[in-house]
Amino acid sequence: MRNNLLKIILISLLSLSLAGCTFIFQKGRRSDIRKIEELSRQLDELNQTRRLLEGRLSQEIKDKQVKLEMMEKGLVITFLADVLFDSGKAKIKPETYPILDKVVRVLKENVPELSVGIEGYTDNQPIKFSGWKSNWELSTARALSVLHYLVDEKGVSADRVSAVGYGEYHPIASNDTKEGRQLNRRVEIVILPKVTKAKPAREVQEVQETGLKEPPENLK
Repeated sequence: MRNNLLKIILISLLSLSLAGCTFIFQKGRRSDIRKIEELSRQLDELNQTRRLLEGRLSQEIKDKQVKLEMMEKGLVITFLADVLFDSGKAKIKPETYPILDKVVRVLKENVPELSVGIEGYTDNQPIKFSGWKSNWELSTARALSVLHYLVDEKGVSADRVSAVGYGEYHPIASNDTKEGRQLNRRVEIVILPKVTKAKPAREVQEVQETGLKEPPENLK
């Protein structure tokens, strides 16, 4: 029992960095135990979702079109931009809709309560002929194209979804080679765990000074 509890705590503490949130745990607080249990449950849910996607996207993963990873920010589904888009374009290729649809089905049926972040990235080659002002605009437009497909065409709840473009500034490989640049041109769909941010320091101090074991309802 003790080992299982320690395992849950370690897994949960690892997940605290998700979404960049800071948590304050206090010994014996029932609310903290509930937070740990909930974080552990969500990690299990994300791992189950990963295994499900690995099965449905097995051919795309084998062909190195798609990659799945559990990262600090959540479960990351990475698409090579060359798979979804023509060079310099932000319109999704219709022939890739079935691939996205496999992800959509999981988002709607298996993790309907979790938020989804869509992130666009490019290589460091300057924009020359495609008409975009910079790689920021291109990466953002591609992320938004995926967002609109999920929301407008497939009915994913709009309040679950966000999009951002990082341009060339978060490479995962060297831009000195053709292969590296291809890897850097990507769109990531991130399934985000639900996390609750820590109370402001002032509120925590007030709770401690009153000697309450649990914070008042308005501080929970």
